[in-house]
Amino acid sequence: MTIWPRSGGPRPLAYHVVDVFTERAYAGNPLAVVLDGDDLSTQQCQAIAREFNLSETTFPMATSTRADYRLRIFTPGAELPFAGHPSVGTAWLMRSLGRVAGPRVVQDCLAGLLPLWLRTDGTVELTGGTPSVGPPVPAGDLLRAVGLDDGDAMPARSARRAGTGSDFTYVCVRDEAVGRARPGADLTAALTPTGGHGLFLFSWNAGAVHARMFAPGLGVGEDPATGSAATGLGAWLAAEDLVDDGETAYVVEQGGEIGRPSTMYGTVVVERGVAVECRVAGTVVAVASGTISVPDLP
Repeated sequence: MTIWPRSGGPRPLAYHVVDVFTERAYAGNPLAVVLDGDDLSTQQCQAIAREFNLSETTFPMATSTRADYRLRIFTPGAELPFAGHPSVGTAWLMRSLGRVAGPRVVQDCLAGLLPLWLRTDGTVELTGGTPSVGPPVPAGDLLRAVGLDDGDAMPARSARRAGTGSDFTYVCVRDEAVGRARPGADLTAALTPTGGHGLFLFSWNAGAVHARMFAPGLGVGEDPATGSAATGLGAWLAAEDLVDDGETAYVVEQGGEIGRPSTMYGTVVVERGVAVECRVAGTVVAVASGTISVPDLP
């Protein structure tokens, strides 16, 4: 059920900042949510996202579909079809403001209609879009673009693109190599042949994941927590035969290297060796609110 006051609202627009995938403020991944921006152009949304300069800024809007709201998601450099922490953080905020009534919320984004569950324990769980994986790709250039070498890669683990609405390139390395990674100027060029939005560099140890995500092409040097990459990881795990048929849970720790420790709870459902559903869950903390003027742009 949607509770959507359409006041047309005075300018400037109200916004809220929340920290996502954390239980305490000033950790996790910060998100700016700008309300009642239905009349904003793409250029205006992009300018506001650049002004906040967070990894993502969202604009929940009214929708004519059967979803509860339409969501536009912007990095400082581009609009995204889908992203995890913006979806989780926006759903939590809309519920806390009384603009949607859960526990199930459906979000309309460029990747399609995606459901979220607002649980009584305070966590929000997002189901990603249709899982997909690409063929294995050489990892050498990707490793060198973050200051690592072939010896840092885990043997018998393929680098490949995967996703559930937004694609990333996944490279599995030894755990100690995750912290040593330093993205260089040639990372964007190394990512171009794979088709991924960013590089998800991680270690895997029986369901425990230590990860970092670099997406310089989107204006995100390093992301503290990437929910869409955590869901896509489920598709990668199935393609690499690291999970059995049925439902498998895993925990992703990300952001510690940049002082924003984050925890994401992933789940992948596998049928006949193929991922058919990928989910991610976490908690959200309110940090700030205010107003922002509308850019004088087309």
